[in-house]
Amino acid sequence: MGAQLRVYKRRIRSVTATKKITKAMEMIAASRIVKAQRQVAASTPYATELTRAVTAVATGSNTKHPLTTEAESPVRAAVVLLTSDRGLAGGYSSNAIKAADRLTERLRGEGKEVDHYIVGRKGVAYYNFRERKIVDSWTGFTDSPSYANAKAVAAPLIEAVTKETAEGGVDELHIVYTEFVSMMTQNAVDNRMLPLSLEKASEETVGKGEILPLFDFEPSAEDVLDALLPRYVESRIYNALLQAAASEHAARRRAMKSATDNAGELITSLTRLANAARQAEITQEISEIVGGSAALADANAGSDK
Repeated sequence: MGAQLRVYKRRIRSVTATKKITKAMEMIAASRIVKAQRQVAASTPYATELTRAVTAVATGSNTKHPLTTEAESPVRAAVVLLTSDRGLAGGYSSNAIKAADRLTERLRGEGKEVDHYIVGRKGVAYYNFRERKIVDSWTGFTDSPSYANAKAVAAPLIEAVTKETAEGGVDELHIVYTEFVSMMTQNAVDNRMLPLSLEKASEETVGKGEILPLFDFEPSAEDVLDALLPRYVESRIYNALLQAAASEHAARRRAMKSATDNAGELITSLTRLANAARQAEITQEISEIVGGSAALADANAGSDK
């Protein structure tokens, strides 16, 4: 009984230490969500207005450009997958990876080759373990991305878009990330960044009751689109990185809260078992004392006879 009681006490100490760690991680993640939400709110209007400007320029001219013109027979697409560098975030990274796998299957079903660009150690480890080809990867900034990180990710993608497919270029650019909806809801989504769907963008603008402005192009619409292409891709990737960071913190906070609650329940259960073992040990000791006393009394009675 004594050995069993020591085991329970040792497990209680271990779970209590784990609970302190998960509680601290929960509080850290909760404090970072607020900052991430502010960054998302600050970056979204710029990305939206830039998309609106590109749509206005494209609809106001007949220029064929990789930013707005779809290839007649697309043969290759690039998929950018945003995952996390660290674990302990529930199904955050796995949900994004599953969404990327579904998108890859769909694109290959359409007869397109797929080039993968991965952000985050979890995604890189997943693809390396399965020996899948990765064109380029980036790690070390998923929980707190900067615009410089977005530019670093966008640079090879812009180069691939502007190349001919025969030289290794791509006809389409897709991004898979986790969209932050609320503290409790984060959805893995895939969006096609390039070429920009003018019909969809125009419908969204009309749905909001807005009218696209008319522009005069100086020196030409093609030059304007060339200037807007890197800024458009960078702003979209930056917004996606911020959305993913906020989602990662929210998922980690939720996972750590669940772990903390489970640790509390386990401590309660182990405490009950330890109390029961201690009570059984005390009962056994009393029984031994009573038995020993009775045996001593019987022995004394026999000697008196």
